[in-house]
Amino acid sequence: MITIRPIRADEIRSAKLVILKVAYGIFGWEGTLEESIQYFESTGALGDMDDFQAEYLDRDGLFLAVLDDETLIGSGAIRKIGEETAELKRMWLLETYHQRGLGFQVIQQLFGFARQKGYLTVRLQTSPQQARALDFYRRVGFREIPSYNRDTSEISMEITLSGTNPKEDSSSLQSKEVP
Repeated sequence: MITIRPIRADEIRSAKLVILKVAYGIFGWEGTLEESIQYFESTGALGDMDDFQAEYLDRDGLFLAVLDDETLIGSGAIRKIGEETAELKRMWLLETYHQRGLGFQVIQQLFGFARQKGYLTVRLQTSPQQARALDFYRRVGFREIPSYNRDTSEISMEITLSGTNPKEDSSSLQSKEVP
C-alpha cells in the first residue's frame, strides 16, 4: 500500500538515501553509489533536510514522505520564500515507482497546502540533466523563468496557483493512501 504523509524525523536518512540513489542514476557520478553517499553526507549537500523542522515546517512549509508499506520510496517538500511565493524542493521518487501517478499526487498535495497558506505562485530549480523532472514540471504547468536566486546553473521554473480549492481540513494532509 502506497501512503503519502508528512515525513517524520526518523525518516530523514531514508529520504536522503532515496535522493542520492536517484541522483546517482541521473548524474552518473564516478565511483560507487556508497562512495557517492559518503561524499555527499560529508559535504552537507542535503543539510536543509537535517533540520527539516526549521527549514520547512517553521517556514510555513510541508515535507512529505512517499512510502510503500513502511519503505520510504520518495519525497516532496514546499516552503515559503516570499509573502505569496513558495518553493518546491526535494521532489524525488525511486525510478521503479515512476509512471504510477505518485509524483502528481505528491505535487497536488503540496499545491493544496500552498493554497491553504495563501501562496499564489510556486517556484523551483532543477538541473538541466533532469530531463524527466523537467518534462513532469512542464506537464503540470510550470514554465521557465529567469533565475530567482544566485544559482544560474540550474533551470528556474514557476507556476501560478489558479483558483482556490476549498480549504481542506488539516486532517486531510496527515496521511493519504494511494490504491
